[in-house]
Amino acid sequence: MERGNRNPEPAAWSMAADEPSDDLIWGINAVGEMLAQEESAISEIFIERGKGGPRLQRIIDLAKERAIPLRFVDPARMRVPRHCRHQGVVARQGATRLLAFDDLLGRLGGAEGTPPVRILALDSIQDPRNLGSILRSALAAGFIDVVMTRERSAPLTGTVARTSAGAVAHLRLYQVTNLSDALNLLKKKGVWVYGAVAEAEAVSIYEADFSGFLCVVIGGEGKGIRPLVRKQCDMLVTIPMRAAFNSLNASVAAALIMFEVARRLD
Repeated sequence: MERGNRNPEPAAWSMAADEPSDDLIWGINAVGEMLAQEESAISEIFIERGKGGPRLQRIIDLAKERAIPLRFVDPARMRVPRHCRHQGVVARQGATRLLAFDDLLGRLGGAEGTPPVRILALDSIQDPRNLGSILRSALAAGFIDVVMTRERSAPLTGTVARTSAGAVAHLRLYQVTNLSDALNLLKKKGVWVYGAVAEAEAVSIYEADFSGFLCVVIGGEGKGIRPLVRKQCDMLVTIPMRAAFNSLNASVAAALIMFEVARRLD
């Protein structure tokens, strides 16, 4: 007679799935960066039995400090496909904290602190990996404030967090219903808006005057910046290219422009 499992798990969790749940992030850097934030969006953490090391121990200690549930499991129960290089740690992500756009406007016009100089606006980026890559570059280039559209944009899932290598946890993220109106409000606060396009007639990013408070707008994959958003741009800028093809990937273009801005201002 077979004995039943005293602590059965749901069938979906009994082994690694072909595709991981989109609320999962893994890897010591990604999980550690997310966990390091005071308002962590992690709801539970899975640690592979037998894994160790100071960086993994740091994650375990932080989780205990934050009272985040820790589960020490066998390799086959890490909730991700076996080919994933999770480094012995997988975390379940809760809802990413989003800030009110009015908070950004208030800091721009308020007397306290130093207003942000660099703002990134994303117009309908729909590929989660593109979004994650852009956010990773934004953090590296000093674009801490990121405005995104509420509709037609990739949600801030585990895929985004993983691709951003934890950058999501360090950025101030805002979602707006109408990006055109949001840009108009930024302009009233003295922000100069630059729209990135793949057009020879636009100003080269190497010749544009990136000074003062600025916002760089990156359009969605395929269609680029939408017409109403484009009308709010004070200047259209482009990346000069020698090869005769349409445009760069959105995440690559965003990185090139943001780092050119950083080069000028830093």
